Amino acid sequence: MLSCKLGSARIRRHASLNDEIYRSLVRAGVPSIKEPTGMLRSDGKRPDGVTQVPWTTGRCLTWDVTACDSLASSYVTLSASSAGSAAERAASLKLTKYAQLSMTHEFVPLAFETLGAMNHAAKMFLIKLGKRLASASDDPRESSFLFQRLSMIVQRHNAVAFKESFITTSDDELKS
Repeated sequence: MLSCKLGSARIRRHASLNDEIYRSLVRAGVPSIKEPTGMLRSDGKRPDGVTQVPWTTGRCLTWDVTACDSLASSYVTLSASSAGSAAERAASLKLTKYAQLSMTHEFVPLAFETLGAMNHAAKMFLIKLGKRLASASDDPRESSFLFQRLSMIVQRHNAVAFKESFITTSDDELKS
């Protein structure tokens, strides 16, 4: 499995994706905060980040990242029907989870599948962010670079999760 709940790869993948979104926003000149305080839900959960200036429609952007295993039993039927279906399902769960927050903020769920697809809202957000990065750096390739960085994060952590799925033995056990 590429998202074992017992493995640390799942947590590291989420943190890496979230860090890339945060760093990209800051590089694009959009001051942001990761895991903002004061935006708690009744169960203590909070989004992954928020911009400190309005993003669109005069509201600050709030985002929450999730990475779903395209081949997990809960998603495999969706994944078999069309690419990105598991990400869309995960994004709709995030929208439900943060429904209160979307009344005051522009909320974007960022759902990435382990096989590479992402939800439509994430793709549209990343295209806008890529344009802002290109404007800030004067390099029209910034949008492509952003998608490449995110893709590499998913691939790198898939490899880590795959490697962690093997049983390791100590040198002493190999000698006997």
